[in-house]
Amino acid sequence: MRISLKWKFTGFLAVLLIFAIGLLSFLILQGITSNQKQQMEQSMEQQADVASDRIRQLYVTGTQVDAATFMRLQGPALARELGNVSGMRVILYDAKGNETGDSLVMAEKPDIRQALQYALTNKIAYEIHGDVLEYLSPVQSDQEQLGVVHFQSSVSSQHTFYRSIQRLFWIAGAVVLGISFIFGLIYMNRQANAIHRLKKATDRIRQGDYLEEPSLRRNDELGELSSGIFDMNEAIQANVLSLQKEQEKLLQTLEKLQQLEKQQKDFIHNISHEFKTPLTSIRAYADLLHMYPDDPALIQDAYESITKEAGRLYDLVERVLHLAASEKYEFDHHPEEVELQVLLTDIISRMKGKADQFDITLHEQLQSARIIGDRNNLTHIFINLLDNAIKYNVAKGSVMISNKIVGQYVEVHFHDTGVGIPENMRGLIFEPFYTVNHDRARKSGGSGLGLALVKQLTKQNHGIIKVESPPEGTGTEFIVAFPLISAKSL
Repeated sequence: MRISLKWKFTGFLAVLLIFAIGLLSFLILQGITSNQKQQMEQSMEQQADVASDRIRQLYVTGTQVDAATFMRLQGPALARELGNVSGMRVILYDAKGNETGDSLVMAEKPDIRQALQYALTNKIAYEIHGDVLEYLSPVQSDQEQLGVVHFQSSVSSQHTFYRSIQRLFWIAGAVVLGISFIFGLIYMNRQANAIHRLKKATDRIRQGDYLEEPSLRRNDELGELSSGIFDMNEAIQANVLSLQKEQEKLLQTLEKLQQLEKQQKDFIHNISHEFKTPLTSIRAYADLLHMYPDDPALIQDAYESITKEAGRLYDLVERVLHLAASEKYEFDHHPEEVELQVLLTDIISRMKGKADQFDITLHEQLQSARIIGDRNNLTHIFINLLDNAIKYNVAKGSVMISNKIVGQYVEVHFHDTGVGIPENMRGLIFEPFYTVNHDRARKSGGSGLGLALVKQLTKQNHGIIKVESPPEGTGTEFIVAFPLISAKSL
């Protein structure tokens, strides 16, 4: 069964009020009871002290007899005297518990045996039977206990006061509870109506009927919730518009997918063409050797050309296989700690001969930095980038190889003085078989697979690669960054 939030709140308020009023009433009534008891004990203690002083005075100044005889002889008169003074019924007992005097002889004798036995041990005892207080106090001389004085007093006025206060709390509690319940119901009904308006607003949003203004304008949490719903309404409306735009983008993406399909076909065509070119040259020289087997110059020329084209074909196959393997299987990845300064210095030394061949000057600015990576893969990355910087440079150009620590990464920079790469082509140079200048790539032996492989190997070693225009001068600057283990400047 569904219970309205209004009734839940109202019921909770009623329970809370009942608990609060009940607890408050209990504590106040307990305080009244404690106060009445304290006042009664103080009053009776004063009466007992007065009676004890009177009995001791008479015992000391009178005829010297034993305590039991004194209490038997003087008990009746002392009981009447003390009763007249206190305004209460007074009963006297000797040290053995025998009654020796009663200010109201004809009155019914109370049953106070247990209290009397306790008082005979020189301790105060009292009992309340209905509206009657039975208070017993020991009477002590200098040497012994003379007996017990028993006061019988009415506590009906205290009980009447307590019951009147209790009844007042019941009436006041009922009135407060009733009034609070009514006002609580009115207040909760107002809050429930506000929540209902907010629910209607959310229903409108769900149906696509967007709000033009907040449903509530209040300076409280519900007002904030209303503002939040209105903000959500605007956000949803904006998202719907965004989704419509995304739909348009999806259509554009579909067109791009069609272009990718064309690129795939071009990729296959490029592979076929790249394989076909060296094979055609090899086949042509094979035919010439078959036709002119005795020409020494032709044999030497054919040997050099076939060797060159076979090496190019082998390198092309290796790169295609390596690229495919790195994309699918993280080919031959064995991470270890690598000192970049040592590795780069070794690579620069190995590439010095090729740089001299192309009349390129190599410069280096290296510092110590250690990373975790596959040494062979890192070697392939750096050799390929340095090889490109040499091949695609200008005559008498230069290449600067440097590294620096940036935060938790170490960046390796390859800056050449070549013609550079147009900005609109930088996003494509890492695609397989893509070359910026086909004629120059053919002349230098480039296949368009090197940078694609470099990107895959960099990703396997948790690095990133990017290409930028150098801040000063011309050319191209490739930047490869890897997570750093530790580094220090030398």
